[in-house]
Amino acid sequence: MDLSYSPEERAFQEEVRGWLADNLPAHIADAVRAGGELTKEMMEEWHALLNSKGWLATTWPVQFGGPGWTPVQKHIFEEECCRAYAPRIVPFGLNMLGPVLIKFGTEAQQKEILPRILDGSDWWCQGYSEPGAGSDLASLKTRAVRDGDEYVINGQKTWTTLGQHANKIFCLVRTDPDAKPQEGISFVLVDLDTPGIEMRPIRLIEGGHEVNEVFFTDVRVPVANLVGEENKGWTIAKYLLSHERTGIAGVGFSMQALEEVKALARKVRRGAARLIDDPLFAARIAQAEIDLEAMKITNLRMLFKAQEQGAPGPETSILKIKGTVIHQELKDLARRALGPAAAPFPGHVSDGNILFGPEDTANNAARYFNNRKTSIFGGSNEIQRNILTKTMLEL
Repeated sequence: MDLSYSPEERAFQEEVRGWLADNLPAHIADAVRAGGELTKEMMEEWHALLNSKGWLATTWPVQFGGPGWTPVQKHIFEEECCRAYAPRIVPFGLNMLGPVLIKFGTEAQQKEILPRILDGSDWWCQGYSEPGAGSDLASLKTRAVRDGDEYVINGQKTWTTLGQHANKIFCLVRTDPDAKPQEGISFVLVDLDTPGIEMRPIRLIEGGHEVNEVFFTDVRVPVANLVGEENKGWTIAKYLLSHERTGIAGVGFSMQALEEVKALARKVRRGAARLIDDPLFAARIAQAEIDLEAMKITNLRMLFKAQEQGAPGPETSILKIKGTVIHQELKDLARRALGPAAAPFPGHVSDGNILFGPEDTANNAARYFNNRKTSIFGGSNEIQRNILTKTMLEL
């Protein structure tokens, strides 16, 4: 595989870079650069801009509204978005449910749901994890009992990211309690306005409200909302997670974080010398950059494979592991470079501004703490290593 861009790909790169320069709202880019939480309005504004350009559903086939890009074009687009400080697109409808419906959904589901994902009418969230069923997802206990043309759902989901903004949720539910753990699970679509649903916020270690827990009490859902076959949801779950784990790698975001660490190390001084000239610190930056370059190549290889086979394979676990480890290392280097200036300060003390240290670093500690979760969600890195040993090494 030739890893250098062709003239056509370089022209596409310039097109994307120019469009972002002309269309990415400054207030959104500034919010991303500062590392704070984006408002729902900001995320919806960016969603609508990309949709109007036809660059929103980058993983969808053309017949469903995708741009028809090659894996390299998709990689270039994500790289340029990160360089411009564009926000990451909310993935649950576009990069998770969309591909599931395209492969497993009925024609009626595709015609009804996919256009509403594109135009922003529906905001989807993910109902997978439960208390006691996170990385061990097959042990989930949320029940769905068939009652005529409806399922009656009871149970609890947790770590529901951005659920406070959503009006829909796709859930894994147990429809056959007597089957083996990976069997008897179904994939069901639920309207969050349905009676019996309660969503409660969960505050994260850095103080943000990004995730929630969702309670289902006698929630009645039409059987028509079942995706695929009843009791065959585990196959769909694995398919969706393979797409999620590819995105978790976040190559572009790590490239952005690497440049930020380098810039920070050039500003910060330890005595008379710049931190970038410290051999030990420079060696850690170099190692992170080497690992990132290797991951970029691996990511491109897997994108080509996904294009040929229609879905990523178990190798996505490599991206999940390396991507999260590299990003955490870069955030740790930024925290170490700032030293005491990285300590979080309550808003009423600092008035929202950093008290000392380089500019644009007020949210550094919050970003560091928030990124501790990335090696846990989407299947913990320990679980990913088990997947690799079983499926690829056959151990």
